[in-house]
Parts: sequence; C-alpha cells; structure tokens
Amino acid sequence: MVIMEISVVPLGAGASVSRYVAGALQIVRRESGVNYELTAMGTIIEGELEQLLALARKMHQSVFDAGAVRVVTQIKIDERRDKPSTMKSKVASVRHKLARLA
Repeated sequence: MVIMEISVVPLGAGASVSRYVAGALQIVRRESGVNYELTAMGTIIEGELEQLLALARKMHQSVFDAGAVRVVTQIKIDERRDKPSTMKSKVASVRHKLARLA
C-alpha cells in the first residue's frame, strides 16, 4: 500500500482555486476502492502505486480541462515495504507517542 499526498493548483486563476480542487477531487471520488482524505493543503490518497500515479495524471489534467492554462502539481509518495502502512496507522502511531509524552 502506498500513501500519496497530492496538491493540484492552477496558476493565474485568482485567489480562490476551490472549484479546480473540487473538480480534481471528483476524479478521486469516482475511483472505487481508493481511500482519501481532503486536507487544507492537499489530498492524501492510499492505494497501489500505479493506480495512484494514473489518478494523479487525471487530477492534473482535470484542472486544464476546467480552463486553467498553467498547472502546478506537487506529489509526495510514501511507500513502505517492511510492514503495512495506512493513513490511519500513521496518525495512530503519532497519537500513541504523543499520549506517552503527556
């Protein structure tokens, strides 16, 4: 399982880009079996690497399809091969350590 964070932003579209983000997120919502979490700065998605890279390409293209003439897409990929890792397990691990520090 791979965890990917993606941020797709049109340049020159003005101060509000939420309609472009919503369009890209609609692509994610249509992909069955893909867990995702929308955050204030991007979207976190988990799945198989090839599936997520294909999804990133569709999200990037969706912003052009919505009328943008320039798009910047940032992607972070976390692939762990020594043990399973999910969005929930990563957050739970940090929360567990925080509780021990309190």
